[in-house]
Formats: sequence, C-alpha cells, structure tokens
Amino acid sequence: MVTAEITIVPIGTESTSISDFVVEADKILLKYPEIKKKVTAMGTELECADINKLFDILKEMHSASFNNHARRIYSIIKIDDRRDKQSSLESKIKAVADKLS
Repeated sequence: MVTAEITIVPIGTESTSISDFVVEADKILLKYPEIKKKVTAMGTELECADINKLFDILKEMHSASFNNHARRIYSIIKIDDRRDKQSSLESKIKAVADKLS
C-alpha cells in the first residue's frame, strides 16, 4: 500500500483563508471511494494500492485550485512506497503508539 500526504497552498488569491481550496481538492476524493483518506489540520493523507492512480489523484487535487481562481499553487507531496511488507496509515500510527506505551 502506498501512502501519501499532500498540502496545497494557493497563492495569488484575494483572501488569506484557504479552506475553500481544501474543500475543492478534497471533493475530488469523493470520486475515488476506494482511496482511504484523512483530512488533517496541515494536509490530506491518502492510502492507495496503485501508485500510478495515486499520482493521478494528487495531480487532480493540485490542479483543482486553478479552477478556484488561484494564480499560483505550491503543493507539498510526501510519498511512502514501502514494498517489503504491508503498511497503512493506521499501522504507522500504531507502531509509534506501541513504542510509546
């Protein structure tokens, strides 16, 4: 399973608020019910079995801000593509929690 986090920062808008842009990007995920997702305060985490599909979704999310009249978009994408064993967003959190206990 490939996991990723994307943070999209629209630049050249009329407001300092970005929640409308986050909503537009996250609406794209509604078209992909098989993708696990978690919206956080600083980005959106995704989990997908197919890395090519993941890249397509990230590209679509990035581009959504242009549809909302941003003049420039700065996106930060982190990808964890582990192939030696199964991994998920939950398993990563659990591994850290287990070590803290």
